[in-house]
Amino acid sequence: MPGGRAHPRPYRRDDQSTQESHVVKSTAENLSPTRVKLDVEVPFEDLKPRLDEAYKTVANQIQVPGFRKGKVPARIIDQRIGRGYVVETAVNEGLNDFYQEALAQTETTPMSRPEVEVTSMPGVDGDAEGPLTFSVELDIRPEVELPEYKGLKVTVEPAAASEEDEQKALDELRSRFGTLKVVERPAATGDFVTLTLTATIGDEQVDHAEDLSYQVGDGTMLDGMDEALEGLSAGEDAVFETTLAGGEHSGEKATVKVVLGAVKERELPEADDDFAQLASEFDTIEELKADLKEKASEGAVTGQGIEARDKVLEELVKLVEVPVPDSVVAEQIEQHFTGQGHAEGDEHDTADHRAEVEQNAREAFRNEIILDKVADAEEVGVDQGELIEYIISTSQQYGMEPNQFAQMLDQAGQVPMIMGEVRRRKALAKVLEFAVVTDTDGNAVDLTSFVTPAGDEEVETAGSADSADSADSADSADSADSADSADSPAEAEEAPAEKAPAKKAPAKKAPAKKAPAKKAPAKTTAAKSTAAKKAEADVEGEEKAPAKKAPAKKAPAKTTAAKSTAAKSTAAKKAEAVVEGEEKAPAKKAPAKRTTAAKKAAEEQSDSAE
Repeated sequence: MPGGRAHPRPYRRDDQSTQESHVVKSTAENLSPTRVKLDVEVPFEDLKPRLDEAYKTVANQIQVPGFRKGKVPARIIDQRIGRGYVVETAVNEGLNDFYQEALAQTETTPMSRPEVEVTSMPGVDGDAEGPLTFSVELDIRPEVELPEYKGLKVTVEPAAASEEDEQKALDELRSRFGTLKVVERPAATGDFVTLTLTATIGDEQVDHAEDLSYQVGDGTMLDGMDEALEGLSAGEDAVFETTLAGGEHSGEKATVKVVLGAVKERELPEADDDFAQLASEFDTIEELKADLKEKASEGAVTGQGIEARDKVLEELVKLVEVPVPDSVVAEQIEQHFTGQGHAEGDEHDTADHRAEVEQNAREAFRNEIILDKVADAEEVGVDQGELIEYIISTSQQYGMEPNQFAQMLDQAGQVPMIMGEVRRRKALAKVLEFAVVTDTDGNAVDLTSFVTPAGDEEVETAGSADSADSADSADSADSADSADSADSPAEAEEAPAEKAPAKKAPAKKAPAKKAPAKKAPAKTTAAKSTAAKKAEADVEGEEKAPAKKAPAKKAPAKTTAAKSTAAKSTAAKKAEAVVEGEEKAPAKKAPAKRTTAAKKAAEEQSDSAE
């Protein structure tokens, strides 16, 4: 149903309903499609047990002449401290339970911290045995009408690997077995250099690092350094102005002197039979090239599937309007900028970047809501194997052991959210399965192998923990490829024998051709099965040793400017926060806004008694 509209969450047949129980009476009123107000009334008889507990608590906090500690009668406490303070204590202790009861009665799922206002307390605002009343405003998950998602039509580029793709795969394989050779000429883009950096602010030296390895043009250190290095020869130096990122001088302007120690260029091995035997399981270079050609073709098909999946999701989202709670967006923005250790106003935190993160957060939220509805309609479930596979693949993104990652998620209570992620990616795979996909030449595209390759791979949904294209990965290390290319040759130069054991099978893994750059940023990649992940990890481990050894000294890291951000889902953000140790427990407890002078009186009474 194109043009599906959002509508408020129905509590009954109208926008307002009243639910009653022996504990509380709650009324829910929709303020907007994403926000609701709960009016809650707690009878005095249900508050009284907590009031009795409050008297015991206060009795243990004060000392009154003639009474043992903890044995002060309620009437004495009322005289000395005031009944209002005791009632406030009881309300604050029980408010969360009453709030949770109201949520259950009205079938409300909160998506934001509640804003609570106590409107009446017994003995404070009227009858001493009157009811407790309070109101709560909070954001909720919107309800939408699911549009017709079967038969969506999209057009993609033909899946064809070019000779350039095949040659690129071969060159990348050769580069893994390359060595660095010192050359006597000025440095140019692509060269590897060793250098010394000294940063000063005014007359004060604030940083110094020696024997750093860097690839000119990589762009992963300081702004202006690539330009300063180009044209320098060994032993020469240059000075440039830049902004430091990280450390106590982050965001400050500094003068940096760079001294070039050596210039090296990468020497690639000849593409012959000897290389084929060294780098793969094949005996001849022709066999290796044929295998690379086949893998490049498979990569092209994968790229086509990614493009189709992203476009199908784009078309689906166009069919329905999803209201987005502002509080959800604000939380995502705050987590993005503060959860990575960035200071307000630094290079990372710009107006453009904030606007980009906001857009992506809204897009990810819409995707979640719509795909959850599809999952409901298709009765999509998640089995244990699928959950385990998702945890394994996600843990690799954080460089953690799957068991450790799973334990952290379990302890933080994030497993249900992760299951939701898996369920959504399966729902998107279902939409793609129903879609009508053709290429620009008018040929029908069969995506069966992409939707369920090898019978068990799934398609990942937009906004999952996801995305190698995420802004966080882009911000923390601009280019993993650059890092590999910078580190690997240096290791090869030191110990080439360890790098290249004979009869390995790296050729069996060719890089997948990426989808066109015009993809919307809030999309994701195809998830790999456990077997595929393990096999690929085994192959990659034989191709090259991971660059685990960090330089002894580190130059001030460069913080990149705003980059295209892949929208992350709520579950992805939560999982990331758990990994980074920054997960905060939801503020379920909602203390009353009201305070009186009774608390101060109680403290003074306690002090005087002591």
